[in-house]
Amino acid sequence: MTDANTPARLYLASASPRRRELLTQIGLAHEVLRVPAPPGEDEPQHPGESAADYVQRTARDKAERGRDWLRAQALPVLPLLAADTTVILDGQVLGKPADRDDAIRILRALSGQTHQVHTAVALWTGDRLLEAVSITHVRMRPLELDEIARYCDSGEPFGKAGAYGIQGLAGAFVANIDGSYTGVMGLPLFETANLLRAAGIAIP
Repeated sequence: MTDANTPARLYLASASPRRRELLTQIGLAHEVLRVPAPPGEDEPQHPGESAADYVQRTARDKAERGRDWLRAQALPVLPLLAADTTVILDGQVLGKPADRDDAIRILRALSGQTHQVHTAVALWTGDRLLEAVSITHVRMRPLELDEIARYCDSGEPFGKAGAYGIQGLAGAFVANIDGSYTGVMGLPLFETANLLRAAGIAIP
């Protein structure tokens, strides 16, 4: 994610193109760090764990896993940024849809309702871990089943928490947001910039 004339200033422990685009938007040169995922279910929620605690833990786990992988590979030491986003409706986590039927189920649940999008950011600097959370309330207009089906046929819901991407076709479904638009995209730039400054990393 850098060119020959711009050395990376941090690692991004995420394959999300949206997070890469957002870091580029604020002029921050970075390198994507593709850390092997742990075996088993993708980021399971622990029994009794609240949705808010869950998203903070998963972002922290990603940062710590990236830190350990860097050390094992003897790669250059740079600050490492990780993030995780989850959609919460009535206290329940709505994760990435497993298939088309699951995406339809999630979007029907969100239709006409206000849900929360929590995005946690964790920045490991080598000697400390800095954390922040963005919470945004998103209200979706009522959705017809046929438009949900067409949206699922577009392929956009897959790989996204809550089965939608606000920066894509589903932007037309969103009636109102109260909070951070970039947080709903997957990386809240206000909170991220504050963490970077606290770590001594200047924003261009």
